Amino acid sequence: MALPTPPPAADAVCVGETMAVLGPPDDRPLAEQAQLRLGIGGAESNVACALAGLGHRAAWLSRLGDDPFGRRVLAELTARGVEVGAVQTDPDRPTGVYFKDPGPDGTRAHYYRRESAAAGMGPELARLPLLRRARLTHLTGITAALSDGCAGLLDALLVDRVTGTGPVVSFDVNHRPALWRGGRDEAAPRLLALARAADLVFVGRDEAEGLWATPRAQDVAALLGPAPAVVVKDAEHGATSYAGGVRTFVPSLPVKVVEPVGAGDAFAAGYLSGVLDGRDERSRLRLGHLAAAAALRTRDDVPVMPSRARTEEFLALDDDAWAALAPR
Repeated sequence: MALPTPPPAADAVCVGETMAVLGPPDDRPLAEQAQLRLGIGGAESNVACALAGLGHRAAWLSRLGDDPFGRRVLAELTARGVEVGAVQTDPDRPTGVYFKDPGPDGTRAHYYRRESAAAGMGPELARLPLLRRARLTHLTGITAALSDGCAGLLDALLVDRVTGTGPVVSFDVNHRPALWRGGRDEAAPRLLALARAADLVFVGRDEAEGLWATPRAQDVAALLGPAPAVVVKDAEHGATSYAGGVRTFVPSLPVKVVEPVGAGDAFAAGYLSGVLDGRDERSRLRLGHLAAAAALRTRDDVPVMPSRARTEEFLALDDDAWAALAPR
């Protein structure tokens, strides 16, 4: 009797917490709203959704509460083409929730995630076959701050990377000051160690300066290298990568910003899409900017990704034509 053919491995597995999101339908602050929209959001699942939207087989791994919010997360990720078969349900812990609060200085987030189901993750998840068979694992510094168990999970996944027994690991620093009880003194060395242990690191230039006193992109690369490839994002100015001893800079695209939440996750997904497709460094950065632009134009944490035809059109531009689109 013939054995059933096992499903193909995921291109990428994104590991981390996803929450229910309640946000206003317009730009008035939370205190003035009579109604809120329910959605979902989480840095790692945002990346998984964007990768699926760009045509890749993406999976998300985490824990959810046995509650309506957890079921909403699973339903929405499934609808967006993300594999959720390995997600665990915790009967004793809730799914986290956060609220968006627009204001003149940007959108604030109010989190209710303490003792959430995702905070109960631990190193044992690193042994799941899903992770062993993936081409790439995507992690963020948010998970490291959720609990000791979550920090242990990241360590276990990065040990596999160091020993050469696991997939390529990408790591987005994603420093969330409110999550680190010890403040910068705790976060800075811990996030630095995690970044140095990864194959590929994403970090904002201002974020890195606040953590490690590295004001320039080349300072960040010097601090983290030479082991990981490093991508330094500098908001509306552009992004610089340092990979294989080569520096590559691509300016951002001009875009009217509706809300910045999720743009960094979309950039990471676009860049990783280029990695999975074997594209050159310039194309990877351009894909990051195209995906980020889609996120900046919506209030949703998870935007609709540009079509393959649209991305190919922008990737085909020469440097002068791309630069002509960039903000001055």
